[in-house]
Amino acid sequence: MLRPLATVVALIVCLSACDKLPGKGEKKDANAAPAKLVIAPEDVMAITSNALSSGPVVTGSIQPERKADLRAEISAVVLQVLKENGDAVRRGDVLVRLDQTSIRDNLNSAEASARNAAQSLDQAERNLQRLKTLRASGMTSLQALDDAEVRRNGAQSELSAANARAVLARQQLERTVVRAPFDGVVSDRKASAGDTASIGKELLKVIDPSSMRFAGRVSADKISVVVVGQSVNFRINGYAGQEFRGKVMRVDPSANDVTRQVEVLVGFVGNTQPRVAGLYAEGTIEAANTKAVTLPESVVVKAGDKASVWRVQGATMQQVALTLGARDPRTGNYEVRSGLAEGDIILRSPSSSFKDGQSIEMASAKATPAAAAPAIAPAASAAKGT
Repeated sequence: MLRPLATVVALIVCLSACDKLPGKGEKKDANAAPAKLVIAPEDVMAITSNALSSGPVVTGSIQPERKADLRAEISAVVLQVLKENGDAVRRGDVLVRLDQTSIRDNLNSAEASARNAAQSLDQAERNLQRLKTLRASGMTSLQALDDAEVRRNGAQSELSAANARAVLARQQLERTVVRAPFDGVVSDRKASAGDTASIGKELLKVIDPSSMRFAGRVSADKISVVVVGQSVNFRINGYAGQEFRGKVMRVDPSANDVTRQVEVLVGFVGNTQPRVAGLYAEGTIEAANTKAVTLPESVVVKAGDKASVWRVQGATMQQVALTLGARDPRTGNYEVRSGLAEGDIILRSPSSSFKDGQSIEMASAKATPAAAAPAIAPAASAAKGT
């Protein structure tokens, strides 16, 4: 009877001992100090003053400097359109052919009239010279000589008119073939074979994609600070994340009657420029440059309308509230109006696990890879928390 009792007592002692061991569900002390954070030199950055550009906003589109709207100069039927939108062309390439049947008939008629007029003039000239000889010997009257001279002058006028009609028909014949005025690209085809092209009808457009420029507009109340030669920083729809640089080439002397905006022509700086016309662009004319403390967006912690950064203060780090200003469109950095000063050290990669006043320790830059790995690990773990 004693053996079962001893077994029960042993089980009770074991369970009591198990209750005293720390288990998985045991709560940690909430008031315990956070662990020391070991950071590497590349995890921090020093605050410096940078040039902050400001100026009026300019909006507009990308347009080619060299462009041509090719239109029909005669009334004729379109026989062929040899180029499509996007096709590259060389100067002198045939783009459109028009029907030249009636024009060629007119040319043949004008040339025949010119030959007849030339023969009539030659005959009238010979007759005049003969009468002059007879008049010298007194064998003809002065009236006959005058009549011969009038006929010669009339034949000469008729020849000039016939030659003019032949030249006009020849020019019209040449206009039945539409050629590229310069090296470029066909941008807008508006005619097809079988269309009736009246005088002035637009057939197609040719642009030079290497001559693109930014045709922008600036509000009239800001135009007083815009001068030729100022730098412009702008973005173009379709080229996400890419910044373009330019310079003001020309400022229109008059404002638009409807929008009251002034056109500003901006040329590209460098070899990087789009090859597509009509894209929307928006940027800032750098009319003034000031020195200011700026920060990249990646180091700023935002909570609603509040912003802060983690600053290294001795062996601890502190969360510092900031007052941000305008964003520099050239670099994307924010202007810091208050909260930081030049020379402050801040963390590059803020984390939600950081605590205000948390102790930090700088890892040695000369540490071996095996020794540095455990030291950097807490910083990496903290960065993942973001």
